[in-house]
Parts: sequence; C-alpha cells; structure tokens
Amino acid sequence: MFMADIAGVRVLYTGDYSRKEDCHLCAAEIPQFSLYFNSEKMAKTIRRLAEKTLEVGESVSGLLVKKAFTCQIMALDDLHVFSQLSTENISQRITIAYNGAFGVLKHRLKQIFESVESLPDEESEGPAFRVHERLTVKYESEKHISLHWRSDPISDMVSDSVIISILLILILITSYC
Repeated sequence: MFMADIAGVRVLYTGDYSRKEDCHLCAAEIPQFSLYFNSEKMAKTIRRLAEKTLEVGESVSGLLVKKAFTCQIMALDDLHVFSQLSTENISQRITIAYNGAFGVLKHRLKQIFESVESLPDEESEGPAFRVHERLTVKYESEKHISLHWRSDPISDMVSDSVIISILLILILITSYC
C-alpha cells in the first residue's frame, strides 16, 4: 500500500496481486491522523524496593522487569511473587579418582592458588582443605577425593581450575610411575 499523486489528486494505492481490479481511494476518503510517541521511559519500584522513599539522584539496585509495555524494578527476592521463576542456591559435588598422597595435592594447589587453608577434622570428617574460601577438597578414601562448592560464577571458575590442576597432577604421577 502506498500513496501516489496522480494529476494533482492524491490516491492511496492498495494493490494486491490477485486478478481483481485494483482499488483506488481518493484522498478525501482517507482520514487524517497523526501519531505521537513519548520516548521517555519510566520504571516503578515495587514491593521491598518501594518501601523506602528515594531522594532525587539516589540510585536503586534491583531487577528490571519489562511486561506489557511497563517497566518495574524489584528486589531479586520478590521475583517469585511476580513470575514463575525462582532463585535457588545449588551445592555441587564431584568425586575424582585420585591415588596420590593428599599432602602432595595440597602442596601443589598451594603453589597455584593464593589461599589454601586446612579445615579442622571436626568440621570435615577427615583431612580436608578449603581453596579461596569457596571450594572444599575432602579426602574420601585412598582412591578418591571430593570437591564441594556452592555454585556461582566465581566458585565455578575456581572449581574448574582446581579440577584441571588435579587432573594434571594425576598425569604427572602416572607418567613417573
């Protein structure tokens, strides 16, 4: 559909690609209209974030949710109230076959990572240590160790690097035997 100016008469051409005769409407039959758009966006704070009155220039931290052309800022804890989404903490555990000395593993990881601290035996049911206060490495048996951590981007990155380090130590142990 497009507007054409033919011999001083404005015509709206509505061409379809069928075999029907084309339809032309004179400009007098086309109603005049204008569209105005407001480009200003506004987001409302809701639930816990709305409890406190903000001063001009004060910032707010939350989750921005756009729904049906409206924007709302809410606390992460309020997400389950307004959607079917939920937030959970995930604890991860991996058991690795490791037949080397546990002390050697701790020594090697101390060489790689800044913070490797021993845990008391009462807390961990056997020899264990913590890497970067995020990941716990436990001695399970003569042939197994386990890694435990709460999942978040940094802890996952630390656990990945510890797992790779353990696997490299295993390769070194088996290559010398």
